[in-house]
Amino acid sequence: MDLKELEAGIDPSSHWYYQSKKLPMLSYVKKQLDKHQPLQIIDVGSGSGFFAYEIEKTFSSQINKVYLVDIGYTKEEMQATQAQKIEKALYIPERIENSVVILMDVLEHIEDDIAMLQAIKKNCVGDNNHFFITVPAFESLWSGHDDYLGHYRRYRIATLKRALKTANFTVTNSYYLYGTLFPLVWTIRKIANLFKKGEAQSDMKPTSDFINTLLLKFNAAEMRIAKNNKLFGVSCVAQGKI
Repeated sequence: MDLKELEAGIDPSSHWYYQSKKLPMLSYVKKQLDKHQPLQIIDVGSGSGFFAYEIEKTFSSQINKVYLVDIGYTKEEMQATQAQKIEKALYIPERIENSVVILMDVLEHIEDDIAMLQAIKKNCVGDNNHFFITVPAFESLWSGHDDYLGHYRRYRIATLKRALKTANFTVTNSYYLYGTLFPLVWTIRKIANLFKKGEAQSDMKPTSDFINTLLLKFNAAEMRIAKNNKLFGVSCVAQGKI
């Protein structure tokens, strides 16, 4: 989770966006655990660590190690978690083995996204390493929200798969999330760009409990069939083997 969203008052433990977005990730991790366990989780660009913590909480006994990797961690934060099950680090582990690597809205923050993927690939050992990646979708949705979060790009399935193929990742599935929200988000951002002239600010806002519950139920239902959505959405997903 991007720490800027926390600064904007977003609580991922209840906010509809994060609570629905974690569902396909958890489903994919479960699929890998059903075939191979225990596994370790490597959350690259982890920020608050929300997604990795959700995996550990859900599958605790089947996870033997969790690495939270982020250049924003302080020396004190890392020392406090050293040698613990959930450990914070500045760099990708030198040996990635029997792992699920997650990058949840990370690649768009990196100028050379392929170099990041290649660095992960270089440290992988064996044939039991998997990945789950989400990125913001469609340049047509570019707005002040992207500027606020420091994005370099938004992706389509084709561009994400191309980057992964260049880094020798094997994509087994790719799809879009929040397809039903796409027309609304597109319209709102086009209007905002017109009147606010691309002002850098977050679109993610706290909502009332009623609206939050409604959006969560609606999007959680969509997540059950999202893997079949190859057309459009607000986020893009790729998953497979490293």
